[in-house]
Amino acid sequence: MFGWPRVSPRVLPGFGLTLGLTLLYWSLMVFLPVIALLMRAAGIAWDQLLQTITEPRVLAALGLSFGGAALAAALDTVFGFMVAWVLVRYRFPGRRLLDALIDLPFAMPTAVSGIALTSLYAPSGWIGQWLVPLGIEVAYTRLGVVIALMFIGLPFVVRTLQPALEQLDPELEEAAVCLGAGRWATLWRVILPTLRPALLTGFSLAFSRAVGEYGTIVFISGNLPMKTEIAPLLIVVKLEQYDYAGAAAIAVVMLVAALLLLTLIHRWQTGYSFLRA
Repeated sequence: MFGWPRVSPRVLPGFGLTLGLTLLYWSLMVFLPVIALLMRAAGIAWDQLLQTITEPRVLAALGLSFGGAALAAALDTVFGFMVAWVLVRYRFPGRRLLDALIDLPFAMPTAVSGIALTSLYAPSGWIGQWLVPLGIEVAYTRLGVVIALMFIGLPFVVRTLQPALEQLDPELEEAAVCLGAGRWATLWRVILPTLRPALLTGFSLAFSRAVGEYGTIVFISGNLPMKTEIAPLLIVVKLEQYDYAGAAAIAVVMLVAALLLLTLIHRWQTGYSFLRA
């Protein structure tokens, strides 16, 4: 009667065990590979590092990788919002099939995706044969690189926005309409501000996936130096030439740039959520 109060057993292990396992897994999967890459690059002299990353071919590849990834992620955010809106707000025949096909880029090997896109957009392909007479070339151009990056990044945006849209109360839109707001005003002042954290998350995921993409792009881009060559492919070229220092230098630049961009996006998202709260 006067003993110690009984504590109900926990379903999951305690904080110490779960924290230890989390740190161990994170260290093995993320921290140690990053440290190994930085240590590899630390042995490179500064003049050699600067000479490598300022080569015109390297700058062009980095610009295409980051610029193409940013453009593709931005377009995926727009079209992903439309797709998620249709899947959440409307019921129509074939909706479940369309919802399942959204995950197709996740399941397809990247090489298969690249071959499929090249077959479609090549000058003799199903779509390319109609675009070439109009003066629009997709395969073996930068436009093809962006389309390939959009293909692999769209599911990240859609799957991020769907739960947010499902939790969005339609009564907010009805209240805005009752107060005299039009469709565009409701979209810009009610819907998009509420979904902004999810939009930023989807953009950052699509951007992160696109920056490091390799297999899908090498087929449709043509890998032309200074034109359609991406940074991951250039790293492979350096490795094949036994230029390990050059490959490590490019990899470190990509790592640092990606971390800085993702940090800025995260701070923007966190700051906006704090202001909303």
